[in-house]
Amino acid sequence: MSDLREQLAVLRQRVARIDQKYEARAHAPSPPSFVEEFLSGEEVATEYGSHFETEKLYERHRHHGSSDIGALADLPSNLFDSISEGGISPAAPEEWAFLDTETTGLSGGSGTCAFLVGIGRITRQGFHVRQFFMRDYAEEASLLDAVTRHLAPFRVLVTYNGRTFDQPLLETRYRLNRARPPFGRLQHLDLLYGARRLWRLRFESCRLVDLENQVLGVERQGDLAGALIPYVYFEYLRTRDAARMLPIFHHNCTDILTLACLAGIVPLAFQDPASMPFRHGSEALGIARWLRQAGELEPALQLFRRAVDAGLSDELLFQTLWDAGLLERRLGRADRALAEWTSLAATKNPFRVRALEELAKHYEHREKNYSMALEMTRCAITHQDSAALRKREQRLLARGQRGAGAGIFR
Repeated sequence: MSDLREQLAVLRQRVARIDQKYEARAHAPSPPSFVEEFLSGEEVATEYGSHFETEKLYERHRHHGSSDIGALADLPSNLFDSISEGGISPAAPEEWAFLDTETTGLSGGSGTCAFLVGIGRITRQGFHVRQFFMRDYAEEASLLDAVTRHLAPFRVLVTYNGRTFDQPLLETRYRLNRARPPFGRLQHLDLLYGARRLWRLRFESCRLVDLENQVLGVERQGDLAGALIPYVYFEYLRTRDAARMLPIFHHNCTDILTLACLAGIVPLAFQDPASMPFRHGSEALGIARWLRQAGELEPALQLFRRAVDAGLSDELLFQTLWDAGLLERRLGRADRALAEWTSLAATKNPFRVRALEELAKHYEHREKNYSMALEMTRCAITHQDSAALRKREQRLLARGQRGAGAGIFR
């Protein structure tokens, strides 16, 4: 019996040693990898510490989808004048900085950091993207200082949703680090607003990556979804596996290149709408609405016509005909407005009743033709009865009887 106990004790000791061996292997940290091993770049030292920087050049002979990278350097210095409504003064393309950030959260707030800041610039050699990366939270002050110095030669900042996200987030980080944000002296163009005016009627989404595909024809392969980027960075902080960060650097570079290419397309539609070769009626319609809002009624009306001729969906077509009629009336061309109302009144559409009401007003107030005004009103009632239309009907009956005798509306 004692021999059995001794054998069991020896066996337990062996099993324990085996367990300890494999437990040690399971908890042994994997050797950390450094971002320098995967990207060409360098550690940059500042008076606030150090951080990592890397730069990528897209040569001028290359294309990004349908966009010619070399053509960016030949864009006019006043390209952003119209789209900014005079808010951005002329500056050479070499003085434009294209900025995008990758952050630890998508909702902003003082707890959100920009761990990667990418800044693109146009040169005669092509398009450069400089990326500033903080390998740990302690490197934030150094990164922000380097971004300030890098932005010093530029006069215009171009972003995509940067006015409400990237710039406020970075300004918060500067202030928390007791540093002055560098954005006050830069003229800021947020291209998101112009892109929405131009394409929101054509595309379901105006996200940068969607326009990249729909407008430039670029199909990203193996791209990392933006919602996953914070989690990948947190995993990097925990494991120090820098290989996991490579898709984020690539994602950021591609976003900035796409931003620059769209900056060579979108503002041109605002700079000279009359000569812009709109391929889709919805694009012309988007710019027409912007011109109308800016008070340029005649150019807006011309683009409304171009939109109709280029082809629109029924929903947009009827709205555009209605808007064109309103503009004709505002421009004092009642006969042309009458033609629009007549066209809308003749077919089934959401503006039919309103068009009939406008016809009734025209015949009542301009031509004093109460008989025709009453006919238009009664036609409107057959499509959509309302108290206002019934009141108009009674008023027209009374006016007609007073003006032409009791038998005029038999």
